Amino acid sequence: MLERFEQAEKGLVKLIGREGADQGHGRRVRLLLRVLKELSRVYGLIVGVRLFLYQKGLFRPNNLGCQVISIGNLTVGGTGKTPVVEIFARELQKAGRRVAILSRGYKKTQPPLGSRIADRLLLRDRRRPPRVVTDGSKLLLDSAMSGDEPYMLASNLSDVAVIVDKDRVKGGRFAINKLGCDTLVLDDGFQYMALKHRLDIVLVDRTNPFGNEHVLPRGILREPIRNISRASFIFITKSNGTGAEALRARLRKLNPTAEIIECRHTARYLTHVSSSERHELDYLKGLRVVAMSGIAMPVGFEEELRRRGAEVLDTHRFADHHRYSQQEIIDIINAAKREGAEAIITTEKDAVRFPRLDRCDVPIFFLRVDIEILSGAEDFQECISRICFRSPQAA
Repeated sequence: MLERFEQAEKGLVKLIGREGADQGHGRRVRLLLRVLKELSRVYGLIVGVRLFLYQKGLFRPNNLGCQVISIGNLTVGGTGKTPVVEIFARELQKAGRRVAILSRGYKKTQPPLGSRIADRLLLRDRRRPPRVVTDGSKLLLDSAMSGDEPYMLASNLSDVAVIVDKDRVKGGRFAINKLGCDTLVLDDGFQYMALKHRLDIVLVDRTNPFGNEHVLPRGILREPIRNISRASFIFITKSNGTGAEALRARLRKLNPTAEIIECRHTARYLTHVSSSERHELDYLKGLRVVAMSGIAMPVGFEEELRRRGAEVLDTHRFADHHRYSQQEIIDIINAAKREGAEAIITTEKDAVRFPRLDRCDVPIFFLRVDIEILSGAEDFQECISRICFRSPQAA
């Protein structure tokens, strides 16, 4: 059942994910697209009314009395947000801040539906404390209980708290009152208006900025493109340093005041999924590999392996946030052995969702990536310092 749902999800994302992908289909698909377009109008109306109510002060955001930096997208998935959240949190912590990352914990393990409904009706969910993935000193939850992205952040960051709760106002209060935090990084927070943001950093994927430019569920936009006018800073991700002039011009027209910064996700090294074994990227040259991933945009990951000289024999693509079973990994290992692969390469985000493996006849590595600034001469640390520690007058 879950496999069928994920296949349907992958098919829908492929259909609505890019401009032109919805062309040339048969009658049933065209009918589906018409239905999605009508639902998209309803969704867009709800989003517009909600924004209007906040802008007019009829809904008021909660002010927790500390710095809140939101890092988010206009689109669903695929912009490479997690490494950006990580480096912001790390640099803030190194500068002396007591930082907490607040995350919704997408696709974390949930109680049964009946329990969730009862909790909502009896207001028990409001009294229940948030899930603390790490308090800054030790990991307290696994990836199933926290969600893969919060777990990955918690694993890579020291002295930074990671808190998961759908109610991020509650999570923020917990971070301040129980953990002594003074700076909150709101993961995937551009649409979360219940908490007042000091800065809104919005990521835009250069390779697929706005999909087919429809809002959900007809497209991948969470809100209309014009709403990027709320952004304080715009990061064009997956850039190569050239070819983004038209996108820059469009973003500047939509938002005349935000600074636009180009960056790219740069591969750094390979790490074995179940040990500390590490290899430099030269290890990939001439290596016969199988690529596997459960991410929104797998093409970029697979192309990176080829750019590094790997011979990609086969690719296994799963739905975004797919939680792997042991049998699925064993099947891929067996297939890789038959094809003569010397290694299986996955992403760091996928690696945190792997089950414990009793045997691994073909080594499995994940590709570690981080962020590199392309526009201007500054490095990312200087950029973050300028954004996060500018004077109140400049803010």
